[in-house]
Amino acid sequence: MTPSPATSPKVQPSVNTDGLLRMGALAEASGVSPATIKHYLREGLLPAPVKTSRNMAWYSPEYVDRIKLIKRLQEERYLPLHVIKRILENEPDRVEERLELGDTLLARSKQLARGTGITHNQAVKKLGLPEDVLTGFERIGAIEPIKTKAGVRYNQPDAEFLSAIAEFRESGYGEALGFTIYDALIYMRHLEALARDEVDVISEKLPGRLSADEAADLIERGHGPMRDLLSAMHVKLLLAELRRRQPDG
Repeated sequence: MTPSPATSPKVQPSVNTDGLLRMGALAEASGVSPATIKHYLREGLLPAPVKTSRNMAWYSPEYVDRIKLIKRLQEERYLPLHVIKRILENEPDRVEERLELGDTLLARSKQLARGTGITHNQAVKKLGLPEDVLTGFERIGAIEPIKTKAGVRYNQPDAEFLSAIAEFRESGYGEALGFTIYDALIYMRHLEALARDEVDVISEKLPGRLSADEAADLIERGHGPMRDLLSAMHVKLLLAELRRRQPDG
C-alpha cells in the first residue's frame, strides 16, 4: 500500500481579500525592514494594525506611504522620531506643503544671508567694534565669521546685528558700566524660544492656505512691522516690570 504524501502546512497569503498586507508584504512594499516597522509602531508613528489573532496582524495599504514618508523625513530632513511623530499627529495631510514652505523660506533666508554684509575690518574701523568684542560674539555664537581669500567677513544679518551693537555701545552701554558680550545671551535665549514658536505658528497656519512662494512673500512683507511690534512690546513689558518692582504705594 502506497503511503499518502505528508500534508504540507497551509501557507497564509501575504495579502487578504480586503487588500490588507501582512508584515512581510508591508516591508517589501515600503522598502523598510520588519524590525524598523515594529519600532515605528512602538514609537506611535503608525496606527495599530488589524489583529486577527495573537500572532497575526494585517496592515492597510496606507501604511506603505506613511512608512516611506517617515523614512524620508529621517534620511532627507534628519528629523528625530519624536519630531516626526508630532508632525504626523498635526494634520499629516499637509506634511508635503509644510516641507515645501520650509524649503522656500530657507532658500529665501540664504539669499538674504548672501547680501552685502560687512568685512571684519569694516566692523572694526567703520563701526568701531574692538577685536575682543567681535571674538567674543563669535565665541558665543551670536555671529558667524566667513573666511574668504580676501579675509574674514560677516553676512547681512550678522552685519545688522553688529551695527545694532555699535549703536548700543555709542549710546553708553559698554564695559565701563559692566555690560559685556555675555549679556547678549539673555536676548539670544529668549529669542531662540520665540523663533521656535514662530516657526510652529507659521507651519500650522500657512500651508494649504497659501503657496510656498506666497507664504514667503507674506513673511517678508511682515518683517518690518514685526520688528516694530517686537520693539513696542519690549518697551511695554520693560515698563511694566519696572513698575512691578516699585515698592507698594
